[in-house]
Amino acid sequence: MFAYYFDLALRSFRRNKVLTALMVLAIALGIGASMTTLTIFHVLSGDPLPQKSDKLFFVQLDPASLDGYNPGEEPEEQLTRFDAEELLRQKRGDRQAMMTGGNAAIEPGKQGLDPFYADARYTSADFFPMFDIPFLHGGGWSAEQDARHARVAVISQALNEKLFDGGDSVGRTVRLNGADFQVVGVLGDWRPAPRFYDLNSDRYGEAEQAYVPFSTSRDLKMDRNGSMNCWPSGADSDDPEGETGVNAPCVWIQYWVELGTADKVANYRQYLVNYSDQQRAAGRFLRPTNVRLRSLMEWLDFKRVVPNDVRMQVWLAFGFLLVCLLNTVGLLLAKFMRRSSEIGVRRALGASRLAIFAQCLVEAGTVGLAGGILGLGLAQLGLWGIRQQPTGFSDLIHLDIPMLTTTFALAIAASVLAGLLPAWHACQVAPAIQLKSQ
Repeated sequence: MFAYYFDLALRSFRRNKVLTALMVLAIALGIGASMTTLTIFHVLSGDPLPQKSDKLFFVQLDPASLDGYNPGEEPEEQLTRFDAEELLRQKRGDRQAMMTGGNAAIEPGKQGLDPFYADARYTSADFFPMFDIPFLHGGGWSAEQDARHARVAVISQALNEKLFDGGDSVGRTVRLNGADFQVVGVLGDWRPAPRFYDLNSDRYGEAEQAYVPFSTSRDLKMDRNGSMNCWPSGADSDDPEGETGVNAPCVWIQYWVELGTADKVANYRQYLVNYSDQQRAAGRFLRPTNVRLRSLMEWLDFKRVVPNDVRMQVWLAFGFLLVCLLNTVGLLLAKFMRRSSEIGVRRALGASRLAIFAQCLVEAGTVGLAGGILGLGLAQLGLWGIRQQPTGFSDLIHLDIPMLTTTFALAIAASVLAGLLPAWHACQVAPAIQLKSQ
């Protein structure tokens, strides 16, 4: 029966080409605008590590002074070097990593290539296995190399291509900030979106090109970048290493921990409470105990990684789709009412109201299918325009399989919804009145 109704719909389209074209265009415009903004939202709000995001947690403590303290407020979003190194040393999680961003001066040994700067990350050994980072060659360094401040480095695939023409560079030397580092690994294709592990810089930018042990970066006083918050703290403010020293009253290090079960999460949260109590008893922490342990997705929600203007654009686009649907309702109503005599004859020949209603809905759905096809083209055009914009996430915006499926599902569902009222009016046609008028 569906095939028969579909054939009737196609015949109706040929008889009313202009009206059909207007309905298809109305649906297409609404779907094109909606799917363009929805795809952007889908990409920006996605889970960057779906296989284990529920096992990764961001650690927050509150070591700041009492100046400006307000009870119940959020603790600092980063850790001091002292606290990060102490938590790392105590190893209470399945895996844990401390990290911060940096900027490394690279002196290539390749003829014809001038020195240049590259984004770097100073971190600890668990960074790579904890975040399931793929490797093209080699691997990360070990905790033992962390402890002895080894001069080892992991480089990105792009940097490997630039310095070593894409070959297996494990064991070779790369010179960073005037010091020689042995390459122990080359990353594969890795660009989490958003760049969840450090939201203080470009949230949707490229991953760093060079990774070195945090301990080594401090030995060499390598430049760092990113957010830092400091407060007066007596003698601690005179740390010989400045703001990045072990005892400096400054928060600037991100700390992540992997916890495999709910019990481990509860135990680690209590461990953070106990640690804060100990530090307050020792005179380091002055504020009441205030800790947070958010999962990866909870952290992204808390930080509102999706720009507010993107959310607003989604609502506006769906509002535009609603306007398009209201226009489609009017056009379908006009189309079905023009066929009252035909419907009356069918009713007189025995067609039930349900059959008429179903036929009209199939016709509305067919309009939606055609509108979805055209809307898909408009959405692709809109996404192409987004990719031309100078934003950090523009090159990430592509229509994937789930969004492709959503395009047609939304188009058909919207058109069927728009066809409910016209179809109901059509099935109310009285056959006797229509036959008298013939």
